[in-house]
Amino acid sequence: MLLASTETPSAPPSTPQDWVAPVAESGVDAIVTVPGSKSLTNRYLVLAALADSDSIIRGWLRSRDTLLMVSALRALGAGIEEVEDELHITPIDFTSPGPGETARIDCGLAGTVMRFVPPLAAATGREVHIDGDPQARVRPMDVTIDSLTRLGARVTSKTNSLPLTIHADSAVRGGHLEIDASASSQFVSGLLLAAPAMPLGLDLVHRGGSVPSRTHIEMTLEVLADAGVDVTEPEPEHWVVEPGIPRGLDVQVEPDLSNASAFLAAALATRGEITIPDWPAHTTQAGDGFRRIAEAFGATVRLDRSGLRVTGPKKLRPVDLDLSAIGELTPVVAALAALAPGTSQLRGIGHLRGHETDRLSALRRELGAIGAEVVEHPTALTITGSRLRAGTWHTYHDHRMVMAGAVIGLQVPGLIIENVGTVAKTLPEFARLWEAMLDPRD
Repeated sequence: MLLASTETPSAPPSTPQDWVAPVAESGVDAIVTVPGSKSLTNRYLVLAALADSDSIIRGWLRSRDTLLMVSALRALGAGIEEVEDELHITPIDFTSPGPGETARIDCGLAGTVMRFVPPLAAATGREVHIDGDPQARVRPMDVTIDSLTRLGARVTSKTNSLPLTIHADSAVRGGHLEIDASASSQFVSGLLLAAPAMPLGLDLVHRGGSVPSRTHIEMTLEVLADAGVDVTEPEPEHWVVEPGIPRGLDVQVEPDLSNASAFLAAALATRGEITIPDWPAHTTQAGDGFRRIAEAFGATVRLDRSGLRVTGPKKLRPVDLDLSAIGELTPVVAALAALAPGTSQLRGIGHLRGHETDRLSALRRELGAIGAEVVEHPTALTITGSRLRAGTWHTYHDHRMVMAGAVIGLQVPGLIIENVGTVAKTLPEFARLWEAMLDPRD
């Protein structure tokens, strides 16, 4: 059995590079160790910047998204030092006005930075300018801007999106707030994470369609409670955070289960077996939902002390899945659906149109270009598997599209993944780990 592990590189790739996706000559049989969760790392970082004492975050994920969060929090006044695989954080001093110049924050294409940092920035009393990649400027930000304005901040933006400026005369009071977070759960999480610093706390109510990716809100509630914040949900989609600074953290970050799901999908695509060590028995990560997805495709799933072991079926079954709570898994699930004989339905994923790219359209274009039959609906995809052919798999600066293409490539010789380096957003060493998983000599 092959053992694939990981080391964190000094920096994510910066230049586009095409990658011929490796083909599986037989069923994969590997243990793959993946780095820590991006979602947890960035939530812990925000709370550590708010805390009443220093914090240590162990086993954090080094990726573009997390490095952007580190830089953003440093710009706001937090002290963050990397010591081996740990981050040591000194919190922001909210009693100090800080330097007079405008703090400039680059959020790249990281939704957690563009939605989590503005509420925190508004509480610092500093002038803060926030911008990101060109693709970030079309991602929804109106809920964040409107929320901060109604809470007492002064925010200017020409387009009601990025770039935006939070002015130094802002005074985020907190109190009662109603929002429509049907476009992204990050609007809720960003406000909840900053709420302990608001003098009145926050009484937050969602009004509108269902909040997508509900598991990410559960994660936010759990990390707040773990840091000693008084947070409750008296009724569905109504959250109350009492004012009170979080205590310092000393935490170990769980493996990133969404990143791990791509490797588990390799077992399904090749009739192989993959084990992910240290898979938590209890977690709020959306990636944990891949266990039931794997079973729906016909795989055998076992969770024990050695980790999560997934054994692929002799023949993939078509699926009918509601992915509204775990939408980030959709690209990899769509790849498996294209490899499965029959017709699959992936539902509840309309919110993915506002992610790194419009993922529904991207998947329809790319799967269709290599021979799958895909029907794009407003909030769903219908995918009929067929014999797929080689071509160029475009990634649209979307790390999950890279992973989806890699899964397809296991069974489609010659598939070229465009700009594999974009996966540095959450897993810079993805290509190396993927190749190691398939190489029995490693």
